[in-house]
Amino acid sequence: MVKLNKIYTRTGDDGTTGLVDGSRLSKSDPRMAAIGDVDEANSAIGVARAAIGPGSFSDMLARIQNDLFDLGADLATPIEIAGALRILPAQTDWIEARIDHLNAALEPLTSFILPAGDPAAAALHLARAVVRRAERSAVGAGLSVGLSPDALAYLNRLSDLLFVAARAVNQNGGGDVLWVPGASR
Repeated sequence: MVKLNKIYTRTGDDGTTGLVDGSRLSKSDPRMAAIGDVDEANSAIGVARAAIGPGSFSDMLARIQNDLFDLGADLATPIEIAGALRILPAQTDWIEARIDHLNAALEPLTSFILPAGDPAAAALHLARAVVRRAERSAVGAGLSVGLSPDALAYLNRLSDLLFVAARAVNQNGGGDVLWVPGASR
């Protein structure tokens, strides 16, 4: 259980931050960029949840937000530490099951779509783009330090789920907004 009595510690005033094992690294380190991008993705999903309102989509996103805290802990823990909180394949399997369920009710794509439509769908598209950035950052960090392959797979699949969820929200509204190549030429 986490208990925070004091929000500021001043330990990061020198431009460093701590990992789960107590080691410190620069806030500009690629690993910290990945952790920050995961945090931003979580916040973007929170905005999408607020736009969607209560219901099954919000419940799904709440679970994902909790998983993203697990993922942040995973990224903040050196890979060699045994028994650490890690993303598990079952968490990615759950996402895949949601993708399959939502996608089964959608018409096949015949064009690329624009990140638009219903405000909740647009928020999901924005969250998808932020998750893609978090994935790129995590892959980049993984080039210099060992990261869990399950964490990377989770991020990759999560962006797919957010894409399909945005399409499902748009289907319940005005439909996907299709890209028209060269429309403004």
